[in-house]
Amino acid sequence: MQASLNHELDLSSLKENGKGALARALARIERQPDSAEVVALLDAAWRAPRGLVWGITGPPGVGKSTLVGALIRRLRTRGLRVAVIAVDPSSKRSGGALLGDRIRLLADPQDPDLFVRSMAARDRLGGLAALTWSAAILMRALFDRVIVETVGVGQSETDVAGLADSVVFCVQPGSGDSLQFMKAGIMEIPHVAAVTKADSGTPARRALKDLRAAVSLVEAEEGWEVRCLSCSATSGSGLEELEAALDAHAAWMKMEGLIEARRCRQAAEWVTASLLDDYGRLGLARLEGREEVHDKDHPFSSRRRLRQSIETSFS
Repeated sequence: MQASLNHELDLSSLKENGKGALARALARIERQPDSAEVVALLDAAWRAPRGLVWGITGPPGVGKSTLVGALIRRLRTRGLRVAVIAVDPSSKRSGGALLGDRIRLLADPQDPDLFVRSMAARDRLGGLAALTWSAAILMRALFDRVIVETVGVGQSETDVAGLADSVVFCVQPGSGDSLQFMKAGIMEIPHVAAVTKADSGTPARRALKDLRAAVSLVEAEEGWEVRCLSCSATSGSGLEELEAALDAHAAWMKMEGLIEARRCRQAAEWVTASLLDDYGRLGLARLEGREEVHDKDHPFSSRRRLRQSIETSFS
């Protein structure tokens, strides 16, 4: 059995063996994130990106899951392979995902080119689960689009900027004026800002006006102007514009040669944040003056090696 699992832990086998093999690989990553087989798989996935990662963020109740469901249908119509990571609040009893977005997304479980995985946020405050980054990197090597829907925690929900190629910030009508948007501190991360439930009429138009005002007060990524729009997952209005804005951001990054640099920066930040989570600032201080350097082509091996160095320094 173990030999069979190890055989599946390579990209070619995962591509051949479908969703069941991917589910088993994700379970193995969660159980043994620093095993040699898992690290080798993730480093290989890191070096072979196939698709783009979209982050969908915003407060609870804004309609993120409904919007993700609508995007899934549009992407599948285009023939694109899609993976979704839906990060949910955690059950205080079991620690598992409380809402189960696989149910709420109404995805087709028989579709071989669609994979949806729910993850429990547990004690993380940034909107993502501890497994999310590794899972997204693996899925990015297997699918054309990876959609990460954050848990919806509000002001601290910015971790998705350290993972996604493009971030969509969702706002619902009646959620506040431009000052309220600014107070949330989240306006610095999106590449597209979308007012959901556009079919609500006047409240949606007012929210879009306030959203544009808030975006104008924030220093955007150099060379990219944040696109503000309204959409409705129910009626379908604005979805084509949303998809076009995300495609335009991807095209701009590729034209400017920014996507690889962005991903390398995200990897370095993930390695540091991961070590900080596990060992605290005292642990990171143990690495000062040592020769270990983060390898941009092997972030998971780097993390494993740096963990070993920290643990050796404590012994």
